[in-house]
Formats: sequence, structure tokens, C-alpha cells
Amino acid sequence: MGALAALTLTDVELVLRCRQGDQQAWSEIVRQFSRRIYNLAYRFTSSHSAAEDLTQEVFIRVYRSLEQYDSHLGDLANWLMRLARNLVIDDYRKRQRTPTDSSDDLADHEYRLPTGGDNPQRVLERQERKLQVLAAINKLTPDLRECVILRDIDELSYQEIVGLLKIPEGTVKSRINRGRIELAKVLRRMKVVSD
Repeated sequence: MGALAALTLTDVELVLRCRQGDQQAWSEIVRQFSRRIYNLAYRFTSSHSAAEDLTQEVFIRVYRSLEQYDSHLGDLANWLMRLARNLVIDDYRKRQRTPTDSSDDLADHEYRLPTGGDNPQRVLERQERKLQVLAAINKLTPDLRECVILRDIDELSYQEIVGLLKIPEGTVKSRINRGRIELAKVLRRMKVVSD
């Protein structure tokens, strides 16, 4: 099965082939979703190595859970990303209880992102702004940070966040609102945005 053939398989066929031990089908799933899962993990860990470890852990969990995939409950992407978000959020909560100091820096990995045709000055300014916003998000309390990341960066709906975090919708909305207000204050203090 080549890459082109893998693209024409339905979710059900792809999962079925994985369950039957087809390594190319599994490679196709990893290829399709590894970047999204890594990006999600990185936003919560702010660490390249932790995000890589978490991405690998997510795929191990997915592989072990393939028999639980039910196409009638949604497509493969939604099922897989829901599994990934749950695992990443669980890891995030554990780290909040036992924080560790990470010297890993986003700037070390920015080169991986394509820059297009922008001039070097604009690219540097954009990278600096991203780092400042990430630093500001990391200053929010864990409950506010979690909701802001899920809503404003991962662009989940309120209902998806309610389902993931198992908290009432009113609490989700309140945390997102408070998180945005706090984030704006932090960005003003850091002089990233003006009053």
C-alpha cells in the first residue's frame, strides 16, 4: 500500500488494516496526525523533548485503543485528537502538581516553521511576539491557562471543552473570560501591547 493508496482509504479501512498488523496503514495514521498532536503537546508543555515524549505516548495509547474506534461516533481525526487532548491535559495537570524546571526553549525550535516570503526583520518580530505571548500564557493560573489554550489556540467549542475538562459550561466561559483579561494585563505589563 503506497502513500497515495493510503489517502483513498476510509477511516474504517485504515483502522481495520492497522488492527490486522499493516505497518504502512499505521505509518499513514502517524504521518497524518503527528504534527497536530506534537503542536498540541508543545502548547501545554512548552518543551520540545516533553512534547515529543507525549506525542509518542499518545500514539502508543492510540495503537492500543484501535479496537475501541467506532466510526458511527465520529471520524478518525476527532476520535484520535480527543484521545490526544485527554492524555495531554492529564499530563499537564500532573505537572502542575509536581512542577519541574525546563530549560527547553521555543526559540530553539522556531526554525522548523516555514516563513514564506517575509523579510527577515518581520520574521524575527513575529517570532519574538510568539515567544512573548507564550510566556504571558504561561503566567496564567493553570485553570485559566488550560481553558484559554483549548479555546483560543486549539479553537475548541465550549461543549468540547466541557467534555474534556468535565466542568460546567458556565465555569468554562468564566475561565476563558478571566484568562483573556489576565492575559491582556500580563501582555500590557510586558509591554507587548499598549494601553
